[in-house]
Amino acid sequence: MQNKDDTAINLAVTVHEDDTASRWKHDDIAVEVPVSLVYNYISHAVMMATPNDLQDFALGFSLTEDIIADVSEVSHIHVHSGKNGITVRMQISDERFEALRERRRSMVGRTGCGLCGVESLKQAIRPVEPVQPVSVSDDAIQTALANIKQHQPLQQTTGATHAAAWCDLDGNILHVREDVGRHNALDKLIGAFKKTELSMRDGFVLVTSRASYEMVQKSASAGFGCLVAVSAPTSLAIEQAREAGLKLVGFARDGRHTIYHDPDIGNGHDSARHAV
Repeated sequence: MQNKDDTAINLAVTVHEDDTASRWKHDDIAVEVPVSLVYNYISHAVMMATPNDLQDFALGFSLTEDIIADVSEVSHIHVHSGKNGITVRMQISDERFEALRERRRSMVGRTGCGLCGVESLKQAIRPVEPVQPVSVSDDAIQTALANIKQHQPLQQTTGATHAAAWCDLDGNILHVREDVGRHNALDKLIGAFKKTELSMRDGFVLVTSRASYEMVQKSASAGFGCLVAVSAPTSLAIEQAREAGLKLVGFARDGRHTIYHDPDIGNGHDSARHAV
């Protein structure tokens, strides 16, 4: 086993193909490690992630999990690699830290639920804030799709990662983040985006995954007005997109995509339509 960099290792493997003798080859494998997120010296969560762009990841996660409301509330981020994984230490404002401590206290003793700190079905689905509508053309979506692969070096090398990209209204890809987890890739992109001067009304997000509830929730919480996914959405994702006024596009492939909600053409109860 040989380390290529922080994100991939090179491993000797055996390849078997029909009617062909097994053979040895070297394969590039995406690295996945535990990443501990620590706020003001208190550990809050451990996520399995690709060990790159971790400052962006920490910012994006903090924003989409409502731990902070703005990047200015984080005064320091330090990434430390250890024997058992990576620790990302953040210093957040006293007000936000106290709110986080209260949330953690309310979680103590709760068991038997699939969502940490959730004790009722109503709490399982967080409400979304309305987003500013953004009009994204079918041509822009197809332009971004045609170019996304060349912005995924780790996926091209390993075949194991998702990407989240910020695209302008012409479909030009301006920022991309990759990770073995689709949620992590989106959090990384959100963290990177929030450090720029770009306006959320001037583009859209493209993800190389399905559009789950969490992906819509994170996009809306960050204020993005349009999410395009290469695979299917879920029913809850569509409901959340309608509630937020977010344009949701799925099954985005070369030459076609399906629009599941578009605030420009409906009142929140429009049916899915296909664009070619």
